[in-house]
Amino acid sequence: MSMRMWGLPRQRRAWMGSLLVLLVAVVSGCKTAPPAPVARESVEAVSLDQAIALATDSLAAQIKPPESLLSRFEKPVKRPVMMDPSLDAASGQQTALTRLLDQKVNERLALQPLLEVLPFAQASLGRAQYIVVGTITRLEAARDVFQIHLALAELKTGKVAAQASSRARDEKFDTTPTAYYRDTPVLLLKDRVVEGYLRTGQMAPGEPADSAYLERVAATAMIQEATALYNAERYQDALGLYRDALATPAGEQMRSLNGVYLTNWKLGNVGEAEAAFGKVVALGLASKALGVKFLFNPGSTDFWSDTKISGPYAVWLRQIARQAANTKVCMEVVGHTSRTGSEAYNDKLSAQRAASIQRKLESESPMLVGRMKASGVGFRENLIGTGTDDASDSLDRRVEFKIGGC
Repeated sequence: MSMRMWGLPRQRRAWMGSLLVLLVAVVSGCKTAPPAPVARESVEAVSLDQAIALATDSLAAQIKPPESLLSRFEKPVKRPVMMDPSLDAASGQQTALTRLLDQKVNERLALQPLLEVLPFAQASLGRAQYIVVGTITRLEAARDVFQIHLALAELKTGKVAAQASSRARDEKFDTTPTAYYRDTPVLLLKDRVVEGYLRTGQMAPGEPADSAYLERVAATAMIQEATALYNAERYQDALGLYRDALATPAGEQMRSLNGVYLTNWKLGNVGEAEAAFGKVVALGLASKALGVKFLFNPGSTDFWSDTKISGPYAVWLRQIARQAANTKVCMEVVGHTSRTGSEAYNDKLSAQRAASIQRKLESESPMLVGRMKASGVGFRENLIGTGTDDASDSLDRRVEFKIGGC
């Protein structure tokens, strides 16, 4: 400080000293110590509320506010974000647990000063800057632990801006599928959009989000709105939205085709339902993977006795046989069982169920004779693994069709 300044009154000297400090800050670019690194992954299993708080807060902490002198004195501008409803990573389904995850993550995001939470809907697409994807699934290595993955992608750049993971102790979570996924005949995991969603949830910040998923977000929002209507038993309204989604360039997804099948079946439009299921099968065959949830009586190769469950099976078999014959593919029919009984017993039972399906398909279309083989894997590839033998683990009693050349 110059000698001239010492001659000034004390108050003025104090004021000029503060101004000098401020000017130094401006010249130096307001440099401060770099923030501590944010932990993206927590491996300790905690309660569900704690796990969601850890992952969501970590996600938000990775979103940096704009750096400028004025930004320190201005109220931060909130960035609009919407969450595409989470999925079970093993099955690709929405369940009571994934819906609980959605609710708690959205509530936690709403507490973040830099984020404004929007509903996942078509009307939000014009405003949203970010989209959050999330998964929760039981760990195979630790059956009493669930793994949570959250990722936040920027819609404009298509890149993952933040990602976080945590683990929750099993608190007797309700993993019952929602109505749409309970009723669906097919295993949706092999759909490109669903797989892209699941991949995006585990991508590191800076990586591009899966393009097959991100390019179809608008259609996915429409499909999700239709699915909410289906879950509310508003089948006619849901059918209209599923059809609207299919009419868009990105709308031909397994979930929209399947929605047209389900709503038509609920409305008693059997012919339209069968035609829609044929398209579901054709898409599965084109993807070289198709899983169908045939439910059998316990310990038997007979279909489930309740016709409310097994009533559509004749339609399913007819369309699988017809589409497979038309595309001239060869298939391995793979049977699965739930986790009840010994491994040897379930291996035998799953092979018998696969052979039973093979015979039914060959009777529907003799052209398939010699183009299929049956095998069983018991419960070694369970997706749910609870062994409850009811609708909640019906995916574990599925039959898969592995497609190959002849």
